[in-house]
Amino acid sequence: MEKLISGIHKFQADVFAPNSDFFRKLVEGQHPQALFITCSDSRMVPDLICQTDPGELFVLRNAGNIVPPYTPGAASGEAATIEYAIRGLGIKDIVICGHTRCGAMQAVAEPSATANMPRVRQWLEHAQASSEIVCTCYGHLTGEARAKVMVQENVLTQVEHLRTHPTVAAALAAGELKLHAWVYKMETGDVFAYDPESGQFTKLATDADPTQSYPLLPRRPATPLSTADAI
Repeated sequence: MEKLISGIHKFQADVFAPNSDFFRKLVEGQHPQALFITCSDSRMVPDLICQTDPGELFVLRNAGNIVPPYTPGAASGEAATIEYAIRGLGIKDIVICGHTRCGAMQAVAEPSATANMPRVRQWLEHAQASSEIVCTCYGHLTGEARAKVMVQENVLTQVEHLRTHPTVAAALAAGELKLHAWVYKMETGDVFAYDPESGQFTKLATDADPTQSYPLLPRRPATPLSTADAI
């Protein structure tokens, strides 16, 4: 706690005070560029990775960057955040960003890891489709290679879950929303985006097309995701 408290004092003196005009404008409201859905892993820091300032990203975090499918009559923090992002903030882009070395995905692959965590195990059932896909399409893989494709397939699975939410479906149908599937490689700092043309995750280039997004209709690659790429 000492580091946190010391950090607050440092922020007030070294960051807030010299930029008081900027922070004063934030009081008037927020206009984030995207909803960024990612894992609660402490090593994932969206504003650091994207180099965004306060007010530029609307962030939703949980174990495994999971989006539960829409359930009529049920309320959840994820559903409420997604709805508010689109209808309240007018957000036009949603990014789901997984990451390598994801403990949640390791737990999905090895259920015994959550034997004494019933709530975590129940939550991770929302990633069960990812596990089934990996078992079916990548049964020959083991260890790190299997873990990597689990992370990638989970991002795609959660994008499909995202589509089931009425607010998302309506915005997609109206051409007012784009979905993006990303994976952050913790070992190198690279970010890989799903390319619907190749059916693979490819490294975001400096000249990447910001309008490229996950296709409107569900699409799975004709062949499994590559495990030979840099991810």
